[in-house]
Amino acid sequence: MVAYARGKHAFGFCDKTGFRYPLNELVWEYNNGQRTGFRVGRDVVDPDQPQNFLGRVKINDPQSLRDPRPDTSQAEANALWGWNPVWNPAQYMVTSVGSVTVTTTDGA
Repeated sequence: MVAYARGKHAFGFCDKTGFRYPLNELVWEYNNGQRTGFRVGRDVVDPDQPQNFLGRVKINDPQSLRDPRPDTSQAEANALWGWNPVWNPAQYMVTSVGSVTVTTTDGA
């Protein structure tokens, strides 16, 4: 068995920037899930992104229900209601669809 030095005061150089770091702060760089062999500082490491692994991992994320039932409360949810002595004034509004004509005059 080979004995290694503890190296608590040892330093190394970042393979990406060339900056000096304590040896225990250098981490391995990964690209596409594979170790590249570079040791880089923690502040400049580019972690592998999840979108690089699309299609490699089976994901079951269903968006629909198996036996959906129609929402029967839709009309009730959109209805306006009120009670006496407090009511909803929108119940008594009258609206119509038409056109608006705007005329402007010259102020001279």
